[in-house]
Amino acid sequence: MTKKLIINPINKKSVINPEIYGHFSEHLGRCIYEGLYVGENSDIPNINGIRTDVVEALKAMKIPVLRWPGGCFADEYHWKDGIGPKENRKKMINTHWGGVVEDNSFGTHEFMELCNQLGCKAYINGNVGSGTVQEMSEWVEYLTFSGLSPMTELRKENGRTEPWTVDYFGVGNENWGCGGNMTPEHYANEYRRYATYCRNYDSNQKLYKVACGPNADDYSWTEGVMKTLKPLDGHGGGRLNGLSLHYYTVPGKEWDHKGSATQFDKAEYYLTLKKALKMEELISRHGDIMNQYDPEKTVGLIVDEWGTWYDVEPGTNPGFLYQQNTMRDALVASVTLNIFHKHSDRVKMANIAQLVNVLQAVILTEGEKMVLTPTYYVFKMFQGHQGAQLIDSFMETEEIGTGGNTVPNLHESASIQEDGTINLSVSNLSSDTSYEVDSIIVETEVKEVKAEILSGATDAYNTFDRPEQIKAECYDNYEVTGKGIRFTIPACSIVQFTVKTK
Repeated sequence: MTKKLIINPINKKSVINPEIYGHFSEHLGRCIYEGLYVGENSDIPNINGIRTDVVEALKAMKIPVLRWPGGCFADEYHWKDGIGPKENRKKMINTHWGGVVEDNSFGTHEFMELCNQLGCKAYINGNVGSGTVQEMSEWVEYLTFSGLSPMTELRKENGRTEPWTVDYFGVGNENWGCGGNMTPEHYANEYRRYATYCRNYDSNQKLYKVACGPNADDYSWTEGVMKTLKPLDGHGGGRLNGLSLHYYTVPGKEWDHKGSATQFDKAEYYLTLKKALKMEELISRHGDIMNQYDPEKTVGLIVDEWGTWYDVEPGTNPGFLYQQNTMRDALVASVTLNIFHKHSDRVKMANIAQLVNVLQAVILTEGEKMVLTPTYYVFKMFQGHQGAQLIDSFMETEEIGTGGNTVPNLHESASIQEDGTINLSVSNLSSDTSYEVDSIIVETEVKEVKAEILSGATDAYNTFDRPEQIKAECYDNYEVTGKGIRFTIPACSIVQFTVKTK
Protein backbone atom coordinates (compact mmCIF):
# COMPACT_ATOMS: atom_id res chain seq x y z
CA MET A 1 0.00 0.00 0.00
CA THR A 2 1.37 3.40 -1.01
CA LYS A 3 1.89 5.81 1.88
CA LYS A 4 0.95 9.46 1.50
CA LEU A 5 3.28 12.28 2.48
CA ILE A 6 1.94 15.83 2.47
CA ILE A 7 4.34 18.80 2.55
CA ASN A 8 3.01 22.32 2.87
CA PRO A 9 5.75 24.91 2.24
CA ILE A 10 3.20 27.71 2.55
CA ASN A 11 2.87 27.10 6.29
CA LYS A 12 6.28 28.17 7.52
CA LYS A 13 7.07 27.71 11.20
CA SER A 14 10.10 28.17 13.45
CA VAL A 15 13.69 28.47 12.24
CA ILE A 16 15.81 25.36 12.81
CA ASN A 17 18.83 26.71 14.67
CA PRO A 18 22.07 25.36 13.18
CA GLU A 19 23.14 24.64 16.78
CA ILE A 20 20.61 21.77 16.89
CA TYR A 21 23.34 19.93 14.96
CA GLY A 22 25.87 20.55 17.75
CA HIS A 23 28.34 18.09 19.26
CA PHE A 24 29.95 17.32 22.60
CA SER A 25 33.60 16.61 23.48
CA GLU A 26 34.49 15.56 27.02
CA HIS A 27 37.77 14.59 28.62
CA LEU A 28 36.61 10.99 28.46
CA GLY A 29 38.37 7.99 26.96
CA ARG A 30 39.89 8.80 23.57
CA CYS A 31 37.61 11.66 22.60
CA ILE A 32 40.05 14.51 23.22
CA TYR A 33 43.39 12.71 23.34
CA GLU A 34 44.00 10.58 20.23
CA GLY A 35 40.61 11.50 18.78
CA LEU A 36 40.92 15.27 18.43
CA TYR A 37 44.30 16.15 19.87
CA VAL A 38 47.55 14.29 19.18
CA GLY A 39 50.09 16.99 20.09
CA GLU A 40 52.38 19.04 17.89
CA ASN A 41 55.06 16.34 17.76
CA SER A 42 52.80 13.54 16.56
CA ASP A 43 53.48 11.71 13.28
CA ILE A 44 49.74 11.99 12.62
CA PRO A 45 49.20 15.11 10.45
CA ASN A 46 48.08 17.98 12.67
CA ILE A 47 47.90 21.72 12.99
CA ASN A 48 48.91 22.94 16.44
CA GLY A 49 48.38 19.41 17.74
CA ILE A 50 44.85 19.00 16.38
CA ARG A 51 44.24 16.15 13.91
CA THR A 52 43.89 17.43 10.37
CA ASP A 53 41.83 14.48 9.08
CA VAL A 54 39.24 14.80 11.86
CA VAL A 55 38.96 18.57 11.41
CA GLU A 56 38.42 18.25 7.67
CA ALA A 57 35.74 15.58 8.13
CA LEU A 58 33.91 17.69 10.71
CA LYS A 59 34.05 20.78 8.51
CA ALA A 60 32.53 18.77 5.66
CA MET A 61 29.75 17.76 8.04
CA LYS A 62 29.26 21.48 8.85
CA ILE A 63 29.62 21.26 12.64
CA PRO A 64 28.02 24.42 14.11
CA VAL A 65 28.94 24.30 17.82
CA LEU A 66 31.05 22.18 20.17
CA ARG A 67 30.55 21.65 23.90
CA TRP A 68 33.56 21.18 26.26
CA PRO A 69 35.08 20.08 28.75
CA GLY A 70 32.17 17.93 30.02
CA GLY A 71 29.96 16.32 31.18
CA CYS A 72 30.75 15.09 34.64
CA PHE A 73 34.37 16.06 34.01
CA ALA A 74 33.33 19.74 33.91
CA ASP A 75 32.46 19.79 37.60
CA GLU A 76 35.91 18.60 38.64
CA TYR A 77 37.77 20.66 36.04
CA HIS A 78 39.77 23.66 37.21
CA TRP A 79 40.58 25.70 34.16
CA LYS A 80 43.82 27.25 35.43
CA ASP A 81 45.36 23.76 35.45
CA GLY A 82 45.06 23.77 31.64
CA ILE A 83 46.84 27.03 30.70
CA GLY A 84 50.46 28.10 30.45
CA PRO A 85 53.51 26.04 29.44
CA LYS A 86 52.47 22.41 29.11
CA GLU A 87 55.39 21.13 31.12
CA ASN A 88 54.12 23.17 34.07
CA ARG A 89 50.48 22.10 33.89
CA LYS A 90 49.14 20.06 36.77
CA LYS A 91 48.43 16.38 36.33
CA MET A 92 45.38 14.73 37.87
CA ILE A 93 43.49 11.46 37.92
CA ASN A 94 40.31 11.46 35.86
CA THR A 95 38.19 9.92 38.60
CA HIS A 96 35.01 9.90 36.52
CA TRP A 97 36.35 8.23 33.42
CA GLY A 98 38.78 5.33 33.55
CA GLY A 99 41.04 6.45 36.39
CA VAL A 100 43.69 7.56 33.89
CA VAL A 101 46.10 10.48 34.19
CA GLU A 102 44.83 13.77 32.78
CA ASP A 103 47.87 15.91 31.98
CA ASN A 104 45.86 18.99 31.00
CA SER A 105 47.78 19.39 27.74
CA PHE A 106 44.46 20.16 26.09
CA GLY A 107 43.01 23.22 27.83
CA THR A 108 41.34 26.53 27.10
CA HIS A 109 43.73 27.72 24.38
CA GLU A 110 43.67 24.35 22.64
CA PHE A 111 39.87 24.15 22.71
CA MET A 112 39.46 27.62 21.29
CA GLU A 113 42.05 26.75 18.61
CA LEU A 114 39.99 23.66 17.76
CA CYS A 115 36.83 25.76 17.40
CA ASN A 116 38.74 28.19 15.20
CA GLN A 117 39.94 25.40 12.93
CA LEU A 118 36.43 23.94 12.75
CA GLY A 119 34.83 27.33 12.19
CA CYS A 120 32.26 26.50 14.86
CA LYS A 121 30.87 28.23 17.93
CA ALA A 122 32.20 27.47 21.42
CA TYR A 123 30.00 26.11 24.22
CA ILE A 124 31.99 25.98 27.46
CA ASN A 125 30.69 24.26 30.59
CA GLY A 126 31.73 25.80 33.92
CA ASN A 127 32.37 24.11 37.26
CA VAL A 128 29.64 24.56 39.87
CA GLY A 129 30.02 21.19 41.60
CA SER A 130 33.54 21.64 42.96
CA GLY A 131 34.45 25.12 41.74
CA THR A 132 33.91 28.62 43.09
CA VAL A 133 32.12 31.70 41.84
CA GLN A 134 35.48 33.43 41.57
CA GLU A 135 36.94 30.61 39.48
CA MET A 136 34.06 30.69 37.00
CA SER A 137 34.01 34.48 36.88
CA GLU A 138 37.73 34.62 36.17
CA TRP A 139 37.42 32.03 33.40
CA VAL A 140 34.83 34.16 31.60
CA GLU A 141 37.06 37.20 32.12
CA TYR A 142 40.12 35.34 30.80
CA LEU A 143 38.19 34.24 27.73
CA THR A 144 36.23 37.33 26.78
CA PHE A 145 37.56 40.55 28.40
CA SER A 146 39.70 42.99 26.39
CA GLY A 147 40.25 45.63 29.09
CA LEU A 148 42.82 45.96 31.85
CA SER A 149 42.57 43.14 34.39
CA PRO A 150 44.65 40.39 35.97
CA MET A 151 42.99 37.73 33.80
CA THR A 152 43.61 39.73 30.63
CA GLU A 153 47.26 40.05 31.55
CA LEU A 154 47.44 36.32 32.31
CA ARG A 155 45.94 35.51 28.92
CA LYS A 156 48.50 37.74 27.21
CA GLU A 157 51.32 36.06 29.12
CA ASN A 158 50.05 32.78 27.70
CA GLY A 159 50.25 34.05 24.13
CA ARG A 160 46.75 35.34 23.38
CA THR A 161 46.34 39.11 23.11
CA GLU A 162 42.78 39.43 21.88
CA PRO A 163 39.83 37.85 23.70
CA TRP A 164 37.91 34.99 22.12
CA THR A 165 34.24 34.84 21.25
CA VAL A 166 32.36 32.43 23.51
CA ASP A 167 28.75 32.04 22.43
CA TYR A 168 27.39 29.62 25.04
CA PHE A 169 28.30 29.05 28.68
CA GLY A 170 26.91 26.24 30.82
CA VAL A 171 26.62 27.03 34.52
CA GLY A 172 27.24 23.55 35.89
CA ASN A 173 26.39 20.11 34.56
CA GLU A 174 24.09 17.38 35.89
CA ASN A 175 23.96 19.10 39.27
CA TRP A 176 21.20 16.68 40.23
CA GLY A 177 23.88 13.96 40.11
CA CYS A 178 27.64 14.02 39.46
CA GLY A 179 27.62 17.82 39.61
CA GLY A 180 26.77 17.98 43.33
CA ASN A 181 23.57 15.97 44.02
CA MET A 182 21.57 19.16 44.55
CA THR A 183 17.85 19.79 44.77
CA PRO A 184 16.40 21.87 41.91
CA GLU A 185 15.67 24.86 44.14
CA HIS A 186 19.16 24.83 45.65
CA TYR A 187 20.76 24.54 42.24
CA ALA A 188 18.59 27.34 40.83
CA ASN A 189 19.82 29.71 43.52
CA GLU A 190 23.40 28.60 42.92
CA TYR A 191 22.85 29.27 39.22
CA ARG A 192 21.63 32.77 40.02
CA ARG A 193 24.76 33.46 42.08
CA TYR A 194 27.28 31.98 39.64
CA ALA A 195 25.63 33.39 36.52
CA THR A 196 25.63 36.89 37.98
CA TYR A 197 29.42 36.90 37.87
CA CYS A 198 29.64 35.46 34.36
CA ARG A 199 29.68 38.95 32.99
CA ASN A 200 28.99 40.17 29.48
CA TYR A 201 32.19 42.09 28.79
CA ASP A 202 31.14 42.85 25.21
CA SER A 203 27.64 44.30 24.87
CA ASN A 204 27.57 43.12 21.26
CA GLN A 205 28.47 39.53 22.18
CA LYS A 206 26.51 38.45 25.22
CA LEU A 207 26.92 35.02 26.75
CA TYR A 208 24.02 32.66 26.24
CA LYS A 209 23.87 31.14 29.73
CA VAL A 210 22.59 27.59 30.09
CA ALA A 211 21.27 26.25 33.38
CA CYS A 212 21.41 22.59 34.35
CA GLY A 213 18.10 21.05 33.40
CA PRO A 214 16.53 17.65 34.01
CA ASN A 215 17.68 14.10 33.62
CA ALA A 216 15.28 12.46 31.16
CA ASP A 217 11.75 12.52 32.65
CA ASP A 218 12.54 14.32 35.92
CA TYR A 219 9.75 16.85 35.46
CA SER A 220 9.99 18.04 39.07
CA TRP A 221 13.50 19.34 38.34
CA THR A 222 12.24 21.46 35.44
CA GLU A 223 9.40 22.75 37.59
CA GLY A 224 11.72 23.67 40.47
CA VAL A 225 14.33 25.43 38.37
CA MET A 226 11.86 27.33 36.17
CA LYS A 227 9.75 28.39 39.15
CA THR A 228 12.81 29.71 40.97
CA LEU A 229 14.59 31.39 38.07
CA LYS A 230 12.03 32.59 35.58
CA PRO A 231 10.54 35.34 37.80
CA LEU A 232 14.06 36.84 37.87
CA ASP A 233 14.03 37.40 34.11
CA GLY A 234 15.83 40.65 33.38
CA HIS A 235 17.44 40.86 36.81
CA GLY A 236 21.07 41.38 35.91
CA GLY A 237 23.51 38.60 35.15
CA GLY A 238 21.37 35.86 36.67
CA ARG A 239 19.06 35.81 33.68
CA LEU A 240 18.21 32.38 32.28
CA ASN A 241 18.77 31.87 28.54
CA GLY A 242 18.65 28.10 28.21
CA LEU A 243 17.75 24.99 30.19
CA SER A 244 19.53 21.72 29.41
CA LEU A 245 18.00 18.26 28.99
CA HIS A 246 19.93 14.97 29.03
CA TYR A 247 18.49 11.77 27.61
CA TYR A 248 20.25 8.64 26.41
CA THR A 249 18.76 5.79 24.41
CA VAL A 250 19.66 2.65 26.39
CA PRO A 251 18.02 -0.60 25.20
CA GLY A 252 19.14 -2.73 28.18
CA LYS A 253 16.92 -3.11 31.20
CA GLU A 254 19.81 -2.61 33.63
CA TRP A 255 22.45 0.13 33.66
CA ASP A 256 25.20 -2.48 33.97
CA HIS A 257 23.81 -4.38 30.98
CA LYS A 258 22.88 -1.81 28.36
CA GLY A 259 23.09 -4.17 25.41
CA SER A 260 25.61 -4.66 22.62
CA ALA A 261 26.27 -1.99 20.00
CA THR A 262 26.52 -4.57 17.21
CA GLN A 263 24.86 -7.81 18.34
CA PHE A 264 21.11 -7.47 18.77
CA ASP A 265 17.96 -9.16 17.54
CA LYS A 266 14.91 -7.66 15.90
CA ALA A 267 13.13 -7.13 19.23
CA GLU A 268 16.04 -5.13 20.64
CA TYR A 269 16.30 -3.15 17.40
CA TYR A 270 12.70 -1.96 17.71
CA LEU A 271 13.05 -1.39 21.45
CA THR A 272 16.00 0.91 20.76
CA LEU A 273 14.02 2.95 18.24
CA LYS A 274 11.03 3.09 20.59
CA LYS A 275 13.23 4.49 23.34
CA ALA A 276 14.76 7.01 20.94
CA LEU A 277 11.30 8.23 19.96
CA LYS A 278 10.60 9.00 23.63
CA MET A 279 12.47 12.25 22.95
CA GLU A 280 9.19 13.56 21.50
CA GLU A 281 7.37 13.02 24.80
CA LEU A 282 10.23 14.47 26.87
CA ILE A 283 10.45 17.68 24.85
CA SER A 284 6.68 18.10 24.85
CA ARG A 285 6.22 17.56 28.59
CA HIS A 286 9.23 19.60 29.69
CA GLY A 287 8.13 22.23 27.20
CA ASP A 288 4.66 22.35 28.77
CA ILE A 289 6.23 23.10 32.16
CA MET A 290 8.48 25.76 30.66
CA ASN A 291 5.46 27.31 28.94
CA GLN A 292 3.87 28.01 32.33
CA TYR A 293 6.75 30.32 33.24
CA ASP A 294 7.94 31.30 29.78
CA PRO A 295 4.99 31.36 27.35
CA GLU A 296 6.96 33.55 24.92
CA LYS A 297 9.60 30.79 24.68
CA THR A 298 12.50 33.10 25.41
CA VAL A 299 14.29 30.27 27.25
CA GLY A 300 15.69 27.64 24.92
CA LEU A 301 15.58 23.94 25.65
CA ILE A 302 19.18 22.76 25.17
CA VAL A 303 19.44 18.99 24.66
CA ASP A 304 23.18 19.00 25.23
CA GLU A 305 23.57 15.26 25.84
CA TRP A 306 21.72 12.69 23.75
CA GLY A 307 22.38 9.56 21.76
CA THR A 308 22.71 5.79 22.17
CA TRP A 309 24.55 4.24 25.09
CA TYR A 310 25.53 0.57 24.98
CA ASP A 311 28.01 -1.67 26.74
CA VAL A 312 31.59 -0.84 25.74
CA GLU A 313 33.28 -2.83 23.00
CA PRO A 314 34.78 -6.04 24.40
CA GLY A 315 38.40 -5.63 25.46
CA THR A 316 38.26 -1.84 25.88
CA ASN A 317 38.50 0.19 29.08
CA PRO A 318 35.00 0.26 30.66
CA GLY A 319 35.56 3.89 31.63
CA PHE A 320 36.27 4.95 28.05
CA LEU A 321 32.72 4.32 26.74
CA TYR A 322 33.96 3.23 23.31
CA GLN A 323 31.23 1.65 21.19
CA GLN A 324 30.64 0.81 17.54
CA ASN A 325 28.00 2.54 15.45
CA THR A 326 25.52 0.75 13.14
CA MET A 327 22.60 1.60 10.89
CA ARG A 328 20.47 1.30 14.03
CA ASP A 329 22.34 4.31 15.40
CA ALA A 330 21.89 6.19 12.13
CA LEU A 331 18.13 5.75 12.43
CA VAL A 332 18.22 6.92 16.06
CA ALA A 333 20.04 10.05 14.87
CA SER A 334 17.64 10.68 12.00
CA VAL A 335 14.43 10.40 14.01
CA THR A 336 15.90 12.46 16.86
CA LEU A 337 16.92 15.26 14.51
CA ASN A 338 13.44 15.15 12.94
CA ILE A 339 11.96 15.60 16.42
CA PHE A 340 14.26 18.53 17.13
CA HIS A 341 13.20 20.13 13.84
CA LYS A 342 9.54 19.84 14.77
CA HIS A 343 10.18 21.41 18.18
CA SER A 344 12.57 24.08 16.97
CA ASP A 345 10.34 26.76 18.49
CA ARG A 346 11.66 25.57 21.88
CA VAL A 347 14.76 23.44 21.14
CA LYS A 348 17.54 25.89 20.34
CA MET A 349 20.61 23.69 20.60
CA ALA A 350 21.45 20.00 20.91
CA ASN A 351 24.77 18.19 21.33
CA ILE A 352 25.06 14.51 20.51
CA ALA A 353 27.37 12.53 22.81
CA GLN A 354 30.12 12.37 21.80
CA LEU A 355 32.19 13.65 18.91
CA VAL A 356 34.97 11.04 18.54
CA ASN A 357 35.52 7.54 20.00
CA VAL A 358 32.88 7.88 22.76
CA LEU A 359 29.23 6.71 22.75
CA GLN A 360 27.37 7.60 19.52
CA ALA A 361 30.42 9.14 17.85
CA VAL A 362 30.43 10.44 14.30
CA ILE A 363 34.12 9.54 13.95
CA LEU A 364 36.25 6.67 15.25
CA THR A 365 40.07 6.69 15.25
CA GLU A 366 42.77 4.10 15.76
CA GLY A 367 46.25 5.55 15.58
CA GLU A 368 46.56 7.28 12.22
CA LYS A 369 43.39 5.61 10.91
CA MET A 370 40.00 7.32 10.87
CA VAL A 371 36.57 5.98 10.02
CA LEU A 372 33.26 7.80 9.52
CA THR A 373 30.28 6.17 11.20
CA PRO A 374 26.72 5.83 9.85
CA THR A 375 25.72 8.61 12.27
CA TYR A 376 28.25 10.91 10.60
CA TYR A 377 26.49 10.51 7.27
CA VAL A 378 23.11 11.42 8.78
CA PHE A 379 24.52 14.71 10.07
CA LYS A 380 26.16 15.42 6.72
CA MET A 381 23.06 14.52 4.69
CA PHE A 382 20.80 16.67 6.90
CA GLN A 383 22.99 19.78 6.95
CA GLY A 384 20.62 21.65 4.61
CA HIS A 385 18.17 21.94 7.50
CA GLN A 386 20.61 24.16 9.42
CA GLY A 387 19.13 27.65 9.52
CA ALA A 388 16.18 26.66 7.34
CA GLN A 389 12.55 27.16 8.33
CA LEU A 390 10.39 24.27 9.46
CA ILE A 391 7.38 23.65 7.22
CA ASP A 392 4.29 21.53 7.75
CA SER A 393 4.57 17.87 6.83
CA PHE A 394 2.41 14.83 7.50
CA MET A 395 3.30 11.19 6.89
CA GLU A 396 0.80 8.36 6.69
CA THR A 397 2.27 5.56 8.86
CA GLU A 398 1.53 2.19 10.41
CA GLU A 399 2.85 0.60 13.58
CA ILE A 400 5.53 -2.07 13.17
CA GLY A 401 7.71 -4.03 15.58
CA THR A 402 7.85 -7.12 17.76
CA GLY A 403 7.04 -8.09 21.31
CA GLY A 404 5.05 -4.99 22.13
CA ASN A 405 7.86 -2.68 21.01
CA THR A 406 6.20 -0.91 18.12
CA VAL A 407 7.20 2.23 16.25
CA PRO A 408 5.88 4.11 13.21
CA ASN A 409 7.25 2.55 10.04
CA LEU A 410 8.16 5.94 8.54
CA HIS A 411 9.40 9.20 10.04
CA GLU A 412 9.94 12.60 8.39
CA SER A 413 10.56 16.31 8.64
CA ALA A 414 10.77 19.12 6.10
CA SER A 415 12.18 22.62 5.95
CA ILE A 416 12.60 25.41 3.43
CA GLN A 417 15.62 27.60 2.77
CA GLU A 418 15.50 31.28 1.95
CA ASP A 419 15.82 30.61 -1.79
CA GLY A 420 12.80 28.28 -1.72
CA THR A 421 14.78 25.03 -1.70
CA ILE A 422 12.93 22.33 0.25
CA ASN A 423 14.80 19.83 2.44
CA LEU A 424 12.90 16.58 3.00
CA SER A 425 14.19 13.83 5.30
CA VAL A 426 12.45 10.45 5.38
CA SER A 427 13.47 7.42 7.45
CA ASN A 428 12.21 3.86 7.07
CA LEU A 429 12.38 2.21 10.49
CA SER A 430 11.35 -1.22 9.27
CA SER A 431 14.10 -3.82 9.45
CA ASP A 432 12.84 -5.77 6.44
CA THR A 433 10.12 -3.96 4.45
CA SER A 434 10.37 -1.28 1.79
CA TYR A 435 7.55 1.18 1.14
CA GLU A 436 6.13 3.16 -1.73
CA VAL A 437 5.62 6.81 -0.82
CA ASP A 438 3.64 9.33 -2.83
CA SER A 439 4.49 12.85 -1.69
CA ILE A 440 2.42 15.89 -2.48
CA ILE A 441 4.03 19.31 -2.16
CA VAL A 442 1.15 21.73 -1.78
CA GLU A 443 0.82 24.45 -4.44
CA THR A 444 4.41 23.94 -5.57
CA GLU A 445 5.87 22.88 -8.88
CA VAL A 446 9.03 20.80 -8.60
CA LYS A 447 11.87 21.96 -10.83
CA GLU A 448 14.78 19.76 -9.81
CA VAL A 449 15.40 16.98 -7.28
CA LYS A 450 18.62 15.65 -5.83
CA ALA A 451 18.66 12.82 -3.32
CA GLU A 452 20.99 10.78 -1.14
CA ILE A 453 20.39 7.52 0.67
CA LEU A 454 21.98 5.77 3.64
CA SER A 455 20.96 2.13 3.91
CA GLY A 456 22.08 -1.30 5.02
CA ALA A 457 21.36 -4.10 7.44
CA THR A 458 20.33 -2.96 10.90
CA ASP A 459 23.63 -4.17 12.38
CA ALA A 460 25.93 -3.04 9.56
CA TYR A 461 28.84 -0.77 10.49
CA ASN A 462 32.17 0.54 9.26
CA THR A 463 35.54 -0.77 10.43
CA PHE A 464 39.10 0.43 9.98
CA ASP A 465 39.65 -2.41 7.53
CA ARG A 466 36.35 -1.83 5.72
CA PRO A 467 35.61 1.87 6.26
CA GLU A 468 32.95 2.33 3.55
CA GLN A 469 30.48 -0.49 4.10
CA ILE A 470 27.91 2.12 5.08
CA LYS A 471 28.05 5.51 3.43
CA ALA A 472 25.72 8.02 1.80
CA GLU A 473 25.15 7.41 -1.89
CA CYS A 474 23.20 9.00 -4.70
CA TYR A 475 19.56 7.89 -4.79
CA ASP A 476 17.49 7.76 -7.94
CA ASN A 477 14.58 5.45 -7.19
CA TYR A 478 12.02 8.22 -7.50
CA GLU A 479 10.00 10.08 -10.09
CA VAL A 480 8.79 13.63 -10.18
CA THR A 481 5.02 13.80 -10.56
CA GLY A 482 2.73 16.70 -11.25
CA LYS A 483 2.15 17.12 -7.52
CA GLY A 484 5.42 16.09 -5.92
CA ILE A 485 7.71 13.05 -5.73
CA ARG A 486 6.87 9.35 -5.79
CA PHE A 487 9.60 7.10 -4.41
CA THR A 488 10.45 3.73 -2.92
CA ILE A 489 12.33 3.75 0.37
CA PRO A 490 14.18 0.53 1.24
CA ALA A 491 14.10 -1.15 4.63
CA CYS A 492 16.36 0.37 7.29
CA SER A 493 17.25 3.45 5.31
CA ILE A 494 17.27 7.23 5.35
CA VAL A 495 16.63 9.33 2.26
CA GLN A 496 17.39 13.03 2.00
CA PHE A 497 15.76 15.03 -0.81
CA THR A 498 16.80 18.51 -1.91
CA VAL A 499 13.97 19.97 -3.96
CA LYS A 500 14.31 23.04 -6.15
CA THR A 501 10.95 24.65 -6.93
CA LYS A 502 9.71 26.91 -9.73
